[in-house]
Amino acid sequence: MKYIYTVLLALCLTSQAHAITTDSLKKHFRFELSFGQTLLFISNSQLVNIHNTSNIVLPTSAMLFFSEFRTNRNLRIPVFFNLPTEAKPFLVNGLLVYEKASPSIGSGLEFKLFEIKIDARSKIEAEVGPLAAVILDGRKSQVAPLIAGRIKIMRGENFIMYIGGSYTFGVNTLGMLYGTGSVF
Repeated sequence: MKYIYTVLLALCLTSQAHAITTDSLKKHFRFELSFGQTLLFISNSQLVNIHNTSNIVLPTSAMLFFSEFRTNRNLRIPVFFNLPTEAKPFLVNGLLVYEKASPSIGSGLEFKLFEIKIDARSKIEAEVGPLAAVILDGRKSQVAPLIAGRIKIMRGENFIMYIGGSYTFGVNTLGMLYGTGSVF
C-alpha cells in the first residue's frame, strides 16, 4: 500500500513543479468551506460474516464539515469532520439492530487532476489524494489512512457543488460524499 502512495505522491509533486510557476489564482490564499453528507458503506472484511449469517450492514449517514486550503492552483489541503446522524444499522435475520457510530476528523493532500471549462463562469474539476482520519471512539480511537476524490461543479467565483468517494484502508470502508460550499 505504501508503494501506491509513494507513486501517487511522486506523480503529483512532479506536476506541482510546473503548476507553482503558472499559478493563476487571483488571491494568494483561498479556501473553501462546505457542508455536505457522507454515507459509509459495508466493510469488505465483513462480507464473509454477512454470507454466513445473513446479516446485512446498511450505510450510515453523517454530516460532513469540510474546508479546503488552496496553497496554489493544483495543491489542496482538505480538513474534514464527519459527525454521524444515526447509529450504524444492521439487518440481522429480518430485524434492524443498531450499533454506535463514531465521528471522525482528518486531513491530507489532494491534487487537481483536471479542469474542464463549461463557459466563461463555470467549470468542472476533479481532485484526488491521500488523507488520514482519526476515528474518535474513546480509548478505541484509531488512525486510518484513506484515499478520496471528488468531482466539483464550480459556478462563478465562489459557488461549488460536489460528489465524491473515499476508501478507508484501516477499516476497509467505502464512503460516498456530496455537498455544496463557497470559496473565499
